[in-house]
Amino acid sequence: MVERRPWLTLTSHLVLILGVLVVAFPLYLTWVASTQSAQQIHQGNPMSLWPGDEFWDTYRLTLFGGVNSAGSTLAPLWPMMKVSLATALIIALGKIAISLCSAFAIVYFRFPLRTLIFWSIFVTLMLPVEVRISPTYEVVASLGLLNTYAGLSIPLIASATATFLFRQFFMTVPDELVEAARIDGAGPMRFFKDVLLPLSATNIAAMFVIQFIYGWNQYLWPLLVTTDEGMYPVVLGIKRLIAGESWTEWNVVMASAMLAMLPPALVVIFMQKWFIKGLIETEK
Repeated sequence: MVERRPWLTLTSHLVLILGVLVVAFPLYLTWVASTQSAQQIHQGNPMSLWPGDEFWDTYRLTLFGGVNSAGSTLAPLWPMMKVSLATALIIALGKIAISLCSAFAIVYFRFPLRTLIFWSIFVTLMLPVEVRISPTYEVVASLGLLNTYAGLSIPLIASATATFLFRQFFMTVPDELVEAARIDGAGPMRFFKDVLLPLSATNIAAMFVIQFIYGWNQYLWPLLVTTDEGMYPVVLGIKRLIAGESWTEWNVVMASAMLAMLPPALVVIFMQKWFIKGLIETEK
């Protein structure tokens, strides 16, 4: 039992506040830079820590594009966010669907080499897309999937981690539920739909949050399979804003970073309750 001592409570709160400040200060600095003009950021030494008056102009230029202060034309950010959103949703939902079906088959069906197949799936954890990137790119290119949503998402859909987690959960489901469903005349798919899916709701929510952020933050794979600017995700778009430019619009870069953080942050905020339950709940 934790002892209630004033000095211990004060110390723990100070540590927590310090941690929040360490995490929040870069976000605050990014937001402040997005409210200033590029000239103010470049001329400031150091940059002012107070918000500027260019908030609306900077975010309008970032979202919808236009001519910047150096006379260059900036591409709008919202099509890139649309690509990132579609890709993240396809990856998250695809990983969950495939992993649920794989875990269901491994746990509830008896077939030859079942254990070997499971461990074959599990071993793929040691082969992330960065390791097998050359053959994967060759397959995607040969199938004509470059610059497509399928090429951005399908090679990343399979997930050994999600399959393992769902398998472990399915193994904790009491055998009495299986017997009761069988007595009621429920077939395998009805048992899967009416019993396992409702029980797996918190696990599915937790996996969705993790996999959505994973899909949203993809950089290396989109860098290889996209050559059309219309298929660039937002992470790649931010990188292009600061690559090879003699004059960098840092206010636009920071505004892009703030906008790129919004969808993952909203997913975590709205699904926080389900996410935490899915990670820590043990009794179903």
